[in-house]
Amino acid sequence: MVKKRSSSKAWLREHREDPYVQQAQRDGYRSRACYKLLELQERERLIRPGMTVLDLGSAPGGWSQVAAGLVGDRGQVIASDILPMDSIAGVDFVEGDFTENAVFERILAELGGKPVDLVISDMAPNMSGVSAVDQPKSIYLVELALDMACRVLAPGGVFVTKVFQGEGFDELFKATREQFDKVLTRKPTASRPRSREVYLVARGRLANPGDS
Repeated sequence: MVKKRSSSKAWLREHREDPYVQQAQRDGYRSRACYKLLELQERERLIRPGMTVLDLGSAPGGWSQVAAGLVGDRGQVIASDILPMDSIAGVDFVEGDFTENAVFERILAELGGKPVDLVISDMAPNMSGVSAVDQPKSIYLVELALDMACRVLAPGGVFVTKVFQGEGFDELFKATREQFDKVLTRKPTASRPRSREVYLVARGRLANPGDS
């Protein structure tokens, strides 16, 4: 118990002293994760004005906040999470598990028949610190996000997701490559160096025979 409490204190101290946390507070962003997407945006030009973006696992809303600012008034950002999320101007939020049919239908209703240009996901499971438990959970979440992206993206669309390197990563990369024309791995500077997290940037959603 003492060890757990001391490690929690160390995390809180690191969090408070984190320059990205401090910068987020100054810039009015909801989380330090905003800078990961902003860096990916600067490098990859993912989001353009007028686009339709779906943000999976969106709470507390940092990535939705960035995306809404970039798509502008002519674009649309739809966010979904099992957790509640405070409202953001220009973002339509659907609370619930997007793998459930009822929630999926609500997302489709928000889209109003429009195809999605970009699916983004910064989802991660609650970490236990045990890699043998955490890694399969994280891979499973990305598999769910990939499946969702393949269901809603327009041909040529883009999928960006956080994934942790480790067991299952190579298989996931291959599965993503089968659905997209080009898949890259990126490690933003805002991602803590010791973290195994990287981001897959999958471009050019391949059209299936059944796509209209």
